[in-house]
Amino acid sequence: MDDHLNNLYQADFYRWLHHQAALLQAHDFERLDLPNLIEEVESMGNNKKHELEHRLEVLLMHLLKCQLQPQRITRGWIGTIVEQRKRIHKALKKMPSLRASLDASIAEAYEDAIEFAVLETGLPKPAFPAVLPWSTSQILEEDFFP
Repeated sequence: MDDHLNNLYQADFYRWLHHQAALLQAHDFERLDLPNLIEEVESMGNNKKHELEHRLEVLLMHLLKCQLQPQRITRGWIGTIVEQRKRIHKALKKMPSLRASLDASIAEAYEDAIEFAVLETGLPKPAFPAVLPWSTSQILEEDFFP
């Protein structure tokens, strides 16, 4: 790899990124910083998956709060549920391959959702269902509220 490109990658990522884009547009593939470019493309995919998992986590936390504290449901909670579902649906539409790991992502997000719901509600962890109480279709269903 060209030391200049690696130095540019380390020193000024924004400039490096635009340089790589210009090389791609010019079809100058020989001068691309392939190792770092590959790393960044993989990172972009991982970031999209992490974003989906975070949205699932927030959605599940609010569904748990609604189930365990129905007397405290607010418009804010409902708004968050609606927003997260819309953004999850948009992400899955743009990246349908993420559906293959959706159940696993939900299961992983559920564990974290419980932790945050414990903090937000003040309820003890055993108050929350140890096993995910809803199906994937219920979680993503526009009109489903526990």
